[in-house]
Amino acid sequence: MSAETRFGRMKDLPSTHLLGTGTAMCAGCGGLEALHEIYDVLGARSVFVNAAGCMTLLSVYPFTPFRGSWLYTSMASAPAGAQGVRDALDLLLARGALPPEEDLQVVTLTGDGAAYGMGLSATSSAIERGLDFLYICYDNEGYGNTGQQTSAATPHGARTATAVGGHVGWKKDLFAIWCAHRPAYAATVIGAEPLDLARKIEKAMKLKGPRLILALAPCPTGWGYEPRDTVEVGRLAVKSGVFPLKEYEDGRVTHTKPPHPRAPVKDYLRLQGRFAHLFEPKRDEATIAEIQAAVDRYWEGAG
Repeated sequence: MSAETRFGRMKDLPSTHLLGTGTAMCAGCGGLEALHEIYDVLGARSVFVNAAGCMTLLSVYPFTPFRGSWLYTSMASAPAGAQGVRDALDLLLARGALPPEEDLQVVTLTGDGAAYGMGLSATSSAIERGLDFLYICYDNEGYGNTGQQTSAATPHGARTATAVGGHVGWKKDLFAIWCAHRPAYAATVIGAEPLDLARKIEKAMKLKGPRLILALAPCPTGWGYEPRDTVEVGRLAVKSGVFPLKEYEDGRVTHTKPPHPRAPVKDYLRLQGRFAHLFEPKRDEATIAEIQAAVDRYWEGAG
């Protein structure tokens, strides 16, 4: 869908319904970029179950930015909320109170704090039950809504509000955790690669069962770069191999846009203030090499 068509459709809504309008969303938000593209494909026949986080700011009572429905939950409870919504819809369908053509896609929307951390237990249980839901995680690699504290998704070496010298741990592999549950589908996406994103959403919509859409969400305020550079940061995350675009289906993982040739990881890191301490006042060759080596090992194994 062209930008003209996309924004033309949004103009049909009152201004309070526009994605990001009238809210405290940050300029250049990579999560909002991805969500906008996802909703263009997903459409209005959906109900969003939103865990507390950055995207909660989209909803200004009594309005939401979507033509469908919106349910707000605590950070750990979105999968449980999705179960209740799905069960209610299924009961209405079974009783004939809801025509099949009016059924809704149940969508869980969370940040990485909920997806990787405090909501992971509820998510695991929902996958094990075979819940028919689409789980969207916008991953800005920290607790962005409260000042960019370290989360389980924070990458090695990144400076956060609670790791001012750089995070010494490594990012949890949420995609692999989902794959270990054998869901119906799992995919990584980024707003900077909209065609890859649209194809994966279209595929996920045709399937039933637990489905993950893990979107890397470059964050100007938390990552320390100019909002105008969000697309470039996103593209470099893919080109450097730091964020592999891939999908899981029928027990197999496929890389949908492998970087050939790969850009050096330092090109990606240098754009972001959260990694500035690796380059100035003294270059931290050891940490940069550790990050590069981890990326190299991943792609060696992927080959």
